[in-house]
Amino acid sequence: MKNVVIIGAGPAGLTAAHTLLKESSDFHPIIVEASGLIGGISRTERYKGNRIDIGGHRFFSKDKEVMKLWTEILPLQGSPSKDDIVLGRKHTMSDNPEIDPEKIDDVFLARTRVSRIYFRKRFFDYPISLKPQTFINMGFVNTMKSGFGYVASAIHKRPEDSLENFYINRFGKPLYSMFFEDYTEKLWGVHPSNIAADWGAQRVKGLSVWKVITSAITKPFRKKDGKVETSLIEEFYYPKHGPGQLWERMADICVEKGAELLTFREVVRINAENGRVKSVVVRNTDKDSADFGRETEIACDYLVSSMAVKDLAQSLPDVPEDIYNIAVNLPYRDFITVGLLLSRLEIKNKTKMKTINDNVPDCWIYIQERDVKLGRLQIFNNWSPYMVDDMNEHIWVGLEYFCNEGDKMWNTPPEEFMDFAADELQKIGIIKKENILDRYTTKVKKAYPAYFGTYAEFDRVREYLDSYENMFCVGRNGQHRYNNMDHSMLTAINAARSIVNGTNDKSSVWNVNTEKEYHEEAKQEKSE
Repeated sequence: MKNVVIIGAGPAGLTAAHTLLKESSDFHPIIVEASGLIGGISRTERYKGNRIDIGGHRFFSKDKEVMKLWTEILPLQGSPSKDDIVLGRKHTMSDNPEIDPEKIDDVFLARTRVSRIYFRKRFFDYPISLKPQTFINMGFVNTMKSGFGYVASAIHKRPEDSLENFYINRFGKPLYSMFFEDYTEKLWGVHPSNIAADWGAQRVKGLSVWKVITSAITKPFRKKDGKVETSLIEEFYYPKHGPGQLWERMADICVEKGAELLTFREVVRINAENGRVKSVVVRNTDKDSADFGRETEIACDYLVSSMAVKDLAQSLPDVPEDIYNIAVNLPYRDFITVGLLLSRLEIKNKTKMKTINDNVPDCWIYIQERDVKLGRLQIFNNWSPYMVDDMNEHIWVGLEYFCNEGDKMWNTPPEEFMDFAADELQKIGIIKKENILDRYTTKVKKAYPAYFGTYAEFDRVREYLDSYENMFCVGRNGQHRYNNMDHSMLTAINAARSIVNGTNDKSSVWNVNTEKEYHEEAKQEKSE
């Protein structure tokens, strides 16, 4: 049996192990995870009966295989969830009423997709819609500017040599300035004019004002009787207890089928000869273990890496100096979440959607206000009522900040930073601090691989890494690409199948997520 060492117990690493075990009995996956947590940045953190989804994760994919795999691990609910019982709401459900989220934990909920932009203390749809309220909120002058700006962008296309020009070509300069410029700079810490257009191609793709216009015009005429329909997704799946629940269950399945899962194992060195990886040396980082600090060498026939390319380059032997310098200087953005347990919010639900205590229905809100550093606000009650200790009495929110490891924000002491975050949320009118009941904060390193700096030369790094015959780079950090969960999984599935088939095909792994469609569009195929 051949050893396949898999670095990282996130979506990509676990999916690689799961695929190997499912499709062959000839391979022994050994998953090494630097932390004690499962799921990577798709994990769920717990605090006094409340759960935090790091970054927010909708379980939706245009890939049928991914959707099938997800629902094999956690079946879709067949009975209503706690909040839907109270509100009488209807969602897509399976035909098995025994899959009842009120009685069992291993279950997917079907949830309504609601994300909006908060700008000038008003709500705008995300992506921008052409509803009358949009124009009312923008005001007559800004509406006219936006219209003329879009026409100008349609007539005169800019060279797409930056993310700024990418956005302006699709939305016009006024809309770009209102809804993209400041938020993008918050996210990356760099002005969009200095970011490669690749990020837009990765995340926005075919979305544009023209797409919004045609969608608005044709929506009343689209049928849902099996005819082909293309629209922004309106519903997604979500594990009862957050995204980490699915990955924890997948990890259990892999171990049950024979995989090894070694947590608190930090990769310190990768041994290779003649273009092939021979072994991986890991160090025990569990301070409660008798083996703390001990290094262990694990022989491998194949290596599947979802670790950051920067760290991978530092672990490999004899990397050429020019390649090494590009890799170790690749930029990343790090992430801080502040959880606030509240008795109430100050913003009101002015939508037609029914919610518990008439709270706003958003899963997350993009904070476009220029005078705060807050990037996004999650309302965990709306992801799942089981994410909060008491859905009737408490609101559990997550304030998301983007930063760089070691900068002022990252180094601010936790209590001081939570004070700062609460002050910002009060400043923009979303809460009153007197309604805070409890709070919590957590940090994530290398949450977002960035598209500036030495990224311009990343193809050279990729070519070098691909020269290792038996090594595959998968996932968001493994490919330094802003993949969604499903894309990360597909890179791992393709890598595992290449190993099983003995083809060592790297192109199928790197070609995932290169289609031109917006990642939150769904195509409903004609039924048989």
